[in-house]
Amino acid sequence: MLFAFGSNGSGQLGIGHRDDVSIPTLCIVPPPRAEHNSGEEDEIACITAGGNHTLIQRRSGVLYGTGDNTDGRCHLGLPHKTENQSCSANLNNLTVLEYSTSMVKQCAATWEASAIITTRESATVILTCGTGNRGELGQGFDKSSSIDFGMVGSHTNVTPVDIAGGMNHFVTVMSNGEAYGWGSGRKGQIGEPKADCWSPRKLEGIPFRAVRAVCGRDFTYIVGSPDHGEHLILGSDKFHVRSAAPTTIPAWKEIGASWGGIYVLLESGALLSWGRNDHGQLSPSSLPELDHIAVGSEHVVALAKTGKVLAWGWGEHGNCGSPIAPNGDVAGRWNEIPVQGSVKIVGAGCATSWIDTKE
Repeated sequence: MLFAFGSNGSGQLGIGHRDDVSIPTLCIVPPPRAEHNSGEEDEIACITAGGNHTLIQRRSGVLYGTGDNTDGRCHLGLPHKTENQSCSANLNNLTVLEYSTSMVKQCAATWEASAIITTRESATVILTCGTGNRGELGQGFDKSSSIDFGMVGSHTNVTPVDIAGGMNHFVTVMSNGEAYGWGSGRKGQIGEPKADCWSPRKLEGIPFRAVRAVCGRDFTYIVGSPDHGEHLILGSDKFHVRSAAPTTIPAWKEIGASWGGIYVLLESGALLSWGRNDHGQLSPSSLPELDHIAVGSEHVVALAKTGKVLAWGWGEHGNCGSPIAPNGDVAGRWNEIPVQGSVKIVGAGCATSWIDTKE
């Protein structure tokens, strides 16, 4: 069962209305396909969010979307405008994104766009939809809107294996350890030259085989094998996000990025973090050992090894479990979120939080 809380002005929580909530509220999720109604295939693999929309992917490859769909960023067969028809659409419930029979392998989002890794004609490709005024769609020069999933420009013949979105840029890691980026690049977040890019370009100068990447507002964080702990930060050093980084991060388990900070969960359960902390979004002291983290725009939701769900950081919209208030920050501490049942995965977006539990 999937629960959500936090900002919901566009219906991005998928709970049947558009009011913010501070208590985990049951999402309205379509039933799984008959062939995927039990077992691991029905489990949620990924929760990712843009500014006002959310994508949720099952292990079976089924993708759901909810929230602002005025530009097709949720890709729901949005009709073209006619004289008597509007393209405006907001979704209060999670809706299946049935664009084809292909399996979605991964998904990511920027503020106004969505991206998926999927299979088309026996090839693994990246498709995007929504709005990309800085090149986020990656579909070629001046392609700034797409209500249907369109192919991201050709990069190489190797397979994309990971994808991440920041405020206005995407980065993908390839099977050969290279990384490519497109979209906003004026801070160097997609390498040199420091300029926006409307098609994928290779991120040069990575001195190791890239394994994963996450994106902040104006930076990209790339890691290599946890056996060696190599990592690299491209882009702005605002909030000392580059200069405060440790030399290596051996034995990392998960990584995440807020708009202005970086988070590294180690196999030991310890959480490293550095960068922006004006809302108390960096790791509070004396955190228990963690098993899983989800990093939002300026808050964190974590699953402790004890099974408890913790949240801290910017909580103005109730996304940290505190009552909704002009200043709902949870700084220097954490809230324990009440949950019924065993937690499988947590998620975080732009002032949104998610908890998936076993029934």
